[in-house]
Amino acid sequence: MKVGDTVVFDRFTWRVLAKEAHRMLLVTKDIVEQRSYHHHKGDVTWGNSEVRSYLNDTFYHSFAPQNKAKILTTEILTTDNPWYKVTGGKKTQDRIFLLSLEEVVCHYFGDSSKNLIQKSPKQRYWFQKKDPNNDKRRAFYDNYIWWWWLRTPGRDLQRAIYIHGDGNVGIQGNKTTHYSSKTIHPVTGDNSGGLRPALWLSLD
Repeated sequence: MKVGDTVVFDRFTWRVLAKEAHRMLLVTKDIVEQRSYHHHKGDVTWGNSEVRSYLNDTFYHSFAPQNKAKILTTEILTTDNPWYKVTGGKKTQDRIFLLSLEEVVCHYFGDSSKNLIQKSPKQRYWFQKKDPNNDKRRAFYDNYIWWWWLRTPGRDLQRAIYIHGDGNVGIQGNKTTHYSSKTIHPVTGDNSGGLRPALWLSLD
């Protein structure tokens, strides 16, 4: 297996984002479910979010025992929102996690770092809609294009950054408790954001 390949692990298809001597980083090829980032209003970071608790408890324990043993616990750093100077919170120890803004924008879905670092006057809430890497960030849920969460905070601690259905980066974020849009998923009837869990898998 090499970076960019897809692999079936447990009941999901995953994409290989990075590979090292004894481990590799995987993210689900598509969205696996819809869920709010947090369960009640108020400031929240990745470290005390409901979605983090869910991924490292209910979701993690849904894997077969022999597969759970292959998922590594990793120190996770969530950096601040660079446009709005909102804190990413403390480091965490996670088995399952959401990707960060920098991971998605600078490392694993093409390099769009120039849009992050050299913000144009037209960029307030979004990256460039003509960013050639947008297509790499698009994801599907039940065969329909849908938006998905990142773990990095948005313009305040009641929002988290997300990837729009067209692959563009919503750096101001959507509200962590609900998405105030009338756009709903045509199959589920839900407008919640999608989850694309990521993990480091042991190769030993």
